[in-house]
Amino acid sequence: MALQESPFPNDFVAGLHAVGWAFIFPCFWFLDCLIAVWKPTTLEQKKQDCFLFGLKVFFGTIIFFILFLTAAPFALLGFLLWAPLQACRRPFCYHRTTPSSPEVEIHRGFELVGKASFSFATANLCLLPDSLARFNNLGHTQHRATTVGQRIVQGVSRPHIRIFVDSPSSCGTLSPSSSILPTVNSATYGATERQAQPPASHDSDTAKGQASIPKSHSRVVCVPCDDTEQPSTESPSPLYNSNENFNQQGRTGHRSAPRALFSQGLRQQDDAPVEVSSLFPANVDILCLQEVFDKRAAWKLTQALRPLFGHILYDVGVYACQPPCTCSSFKFINSGLFLASRFPVLEAQYHCFPSSSGEDALASKGLLSAKVLIGKNKKQKKLVGYVNCTHLHAPEDDAEMRCDQMNMVTKWIGDFQAANRQPDEDVVFDVLCGDLNFDNCSPNDTLEQNQCLFNEYRDPCRAGPGKEKPWVIGTLLEQPKLYEDDVNTPENLQRTLETEELRKHYISPPVPEDGHPFDYPEPGQPWIGRRIDYILYRESSISKQCGTEIEEVTFITQLAGLADHIPVGLRLNVTMDSDCADE
Repeated sequence: MALQESPFPNDFVAGLHAVGWAFIFPCFWFLDCLIAVWKPTTLEQKKQDCFLFGLKVFFGTIIFFILFLTAAPFALLGFLLWAPLQACRRPFCYHRTTPSSPEVEIHRGFELVGKASFSFATANLCLLPDSLARFNNLGHTQHRATTVGQRIVQGVSRPHIRIFVDSPSSCGTLSPSSSILPTVNSATYGATERQAQPPASHDSDTAKGQASIPKSHSRVVCVPCDDTEQPSTESPSPLYNSNENFNQQGRTGHRSAPRALFSQGLRQQDDAPVEVSSLFPANVDILCLQEVFDKRAAWKLTQALRPLFGHILYDVGVYACQPPCTCSSFKFINSGLFLASRFPVLEAQYHCFPSSSGEDALASKGLLSAKVLIGKNKKQKKLVGYVNCTHLHAPEDDAEMRCDQMNMVTKWIGDFQAANRQPDEDVVFDVLCGDLNFDNCSPNDTLEQNQCLFNEYRDPCRAGPGKEKPWVIGTLLEQPKLYEDDVNTPENLQRTLETEELRKHYISPPVPEDGHPFDYPEPGQPWIGRRIDYILYRESSISKQCGTEIEEVTFITQLAGLADHIPVGLRLNVTMDSDCADE
């Protein structure tokens, strides 16, 4: 059964809700503007003259305060109508773009060759009401929402370029892991049908099986090695793959293929290929966002993303007072969770964390779980995937509350999958994304680092409790420095993240326990910083005939100057055993 787009049971209730909000919104907007005039960002402080800023604050305060008082009585009437209606509101809105044909939303990789690649991305956007976003040194929420959507589309809609290295020293082509070999994608899948078709691929006699492989939007770039290059006797250092601006062959506005930095040691010790990219990964299948609190910003983001993602869940969360044991206090804003998928959403469920404190008590943070339809296997059996998005409690000292929330997340995901799993379908992925508000290197976060959640879900960036893999990069930026030259453009931020000495000035450092100083990093270890944005995946819950391999981990700089977090991407290569699938 398809999800209903409106969160209300009928048009009459939806109309009453719209009338109530129409009375509330002017008062809310005037209050937002009143606070915003007092809180400039560091970028505005650099550009504004002190005298003009004083005039703006003086007259802005008077004007918006008068307008706020004028609109307040109408807002009270609207609130009396709006608040009771929240009891019958479903806790999310659903937007669906009707595809040109059903084939557009189907991934045919499993059906044709028994394997497929899936790409996920997560980002915290800080799309709060403008006045509140300014406390994070980010303003102009509506403009940022539109720009963020446009940048995501720019990155996601490009062809997927894969790079191989010819190695004369190894007497031929360097054999990469199968995870970076071209994978099968339907020519009509998702937004890729709007791209220019890549050159026709040559026949491959070495490929396994005789299935006909559809045209792929992955492009292969072969990079020759220098014969004179001397092999290094040192252990391989973390390697990065990066995208940059380019203007090649007259195609202005496009960006280059990643810089190839592969080596024969890249995949040693079960490590994942890593990329620092100034673009979102090509052909992202599912996008999980946090802190999309503002409803107008959520709608603008939805409009920007809808050409690529036909199924979007937004305005996720509850408002006003809720039944006992669901939410602890009156909720003024939603959860901020936002999920965009190329695949049809079959089922969705939201849970609100029952306990919160401080500023987090105003928001209905929780967990959003969704079941998506992928396609069919060779025996025409339905294939599905599960994706979960969450945002945990923010205050640093509330470790026990975050641990309780992680236990709830684990239970809620299990309950959702148990209730929606069908015997006539196979599960091909189970992913958990979100801002968990703790890292894997701070002594202050030791309790969270040892949570049982990590026994079920695998973190590709984690070497163990309290220890990151050496190529990992922190994802929390220092807010006062968001507009400095080293980090204010995607290309500059990319170069900064690749340089350890620069990185430590702009990524938030680990949090010491109880304020006690500690030595970081340990001798011989790289400086990483706080990584609080995660993409985790689980193999125990997928079908037994499916095998999962990490194809790539990406740290994305495309939202430089627009957000205070670095987005993260993960591409998984899933192979289905043909013998088991045929059973």
